[in-house]
Amino acid sequence: MDPVRPDYDGGCITNLIRGLQSKAAWVPEAARNAESVVLLILDGLGSNEIDRRRDTLPTITSLQGDRITSVVPSTTPTALSSISTGLAPSEHGIIGYRMWLGLGVLNVIRWAMQGQNPPEPEELQPREAFGGQSLPVVSRTQFRDTKFSALLYRGAEFHGYFTPSGLIERSRLLVEAGERFVYAYYDGPDLVAHVHGMRDGFFARELEFCDRLVGDMLDALPSNAALVVTADHGHVHFEERIELETLNKMCLAQSGESRFRYLHAREGAADDLFGAASDLFSSKAWCFTRDQLIDERWLGPQAPSPEVRRRIGDVILAARSPIGFVDPANPGEGLLQSGHGSLTPDEMYVPLRAAAGRA
Repeated sequence: MDPVRPDYDGGCITNLIRGLQSKAAWVPEAARNAESVVLLILDGLGSNEIDRRRDTLPTITSLQGDRITSVVPSTTPTALSSISTGLAPSEHGIIGYRMWLGLGVLNVIRWAMQGQNPPEPEELQPREAFGGQSLPVVSRTQFRDTKFSALLYRGAEFHGYFTPSGLIERSRLLVEAGERFVYAYYDGPDLVAHVHGMRDGFFARELEFCDRLVGDMLDALPSNAALVVTADHGHVHFEERIELETLNKMCLAQSGESRFRYLHAREGAADDLFGAASDLFSSKAWCFTRDQLIDERWLGPQAPSPEVRRRIGDVILAARSPIGFVDPANPGEGLLQSGHGSLTPDEMYVPLRAAAGRA
């Protein structure tokens, strides 16, 4: 299996909002022809998973379009930051779910650091959402005043919903009020995949629900509006979890996520750490040094600032097998049944499909 490179110059989530607003050629025709667009992000719904379940997802698979790429790492904080800012990870600096900040590791979604107060969101990511356009964001009400939402949607108009029916109605009302672009977010597939995995009825039913959600949104939107369906990343079901006991003695800390593990070396141990990691895991993971990850432009075409560079591990393990690397400092991660973050097609390809409203 070859790793999937983000298409930072074309069909990639970094360019998604610009592409929709400028009617780029890689955007589905239904969206290019629409007077207004509702962008529905179904967190965790990879394009490959849609292809595998075509028979049970008739509405989504009937939409125009195909797929685009996520970013590296293919994880929610990084990918959603790239969608909202229009920047590659090397530029916006949110390079993982858990980030090393020198004195500790920040959990970006929970906005928590053990034993100390975390910095404010604008200190880590100073860009306003959507290039400073005050666009409406429709997301769960409980996310309204979180630091993570401040990171993603600073400067945007937040419209909360309690249930998916509220997501539909909020989006409809905004379009009817004259909004030309609406950003809508639903996190169900990601939550269910993490908690239950992808191999039982829970995940299958969640995707079937998403298919009905898309159909209901199309029924609610007028014919001069388009619904565009995408995601931030896909998922891989874990078959094995791997302890890094041999490497831990050379590590000051781990960060990132279980499928895209940053290893921060103790002073003077970076070369030995990379050699040991490669010897142990090259059959199950792509191994990078920090310089390789940057120079090969996995995080974006622009080199990161010195501050962002320090957040990147000395060694990176990007899983290619269905495995997760275990960080003893983050035991809750070991309870997850599936994950994401790496460079496999299942994680990196996300849908970009569209249709006109049917109301």
